[in-house]
Amino acid sequence: MKLNRTHQLLAYTDYANILGVSIRTLKENTEALVAATREIGLEVSADETKYMLMSRDQNAGRIQSLRIDNRTFEEVEEFKYLGTTLTNQNSIAEEIKSRLSSGNACYHSVQNLLSSRLLSKILKIKIYRTIILPVVLYGCETWSLTLREKRKLRAFENMVLRRIFGPRRDEVTGNGGDCITRS
Repeated sequence: MKLNRTHQLLAYTDYANILGVSIRTLKENTEALVAATREIGLEVSADETKYMLMSRDQNAGRIQSLRIDNRTFEEVEEFKYLGTTLTNQNSIAEEIKSRLSSGNACYHSVQNLLSSRLLSKILKIKIYRTIILPVVLYGCETWSLTLREKRKLRAFENMVLRRIFGPRRDEVTGNGGDCITRS
């Protein structure tokens, strides 16, 4: 039997993502996967296969397990995929927290460079853009941010920029940006 490209791919896949907009679609897609693998002599392991229904609606038809051909697939609330933590409520808050923690560690490893008077501000910005920012924004193409998450990211960026440019000074009085300027 000659295998087509899809079957060849399935034969070497350790992990598969089964997607659907509803439990019904998820079940249909899983049944199709099980049938396709059976057709070429492979078996989907119920012990190693989990599923997750993603929705911000807390009552989005949650069920304990997905049952197909006397196999039970376990539901999970979150999993890491390509370095990004996905959750069943499609919340990115934990991922943002993790990315900011990694960004903070990266920032602290180069903070002496960012506050050095020997390096130009242009070079410091390049360090920020090439070393720190990619750590924080890894996988951001999939994020759908809330205002709170945007503020956390902005606060982190402002912290780094303050290290690079120094504290903000009011041009008229010379006071720091946190002080009330006098007219």
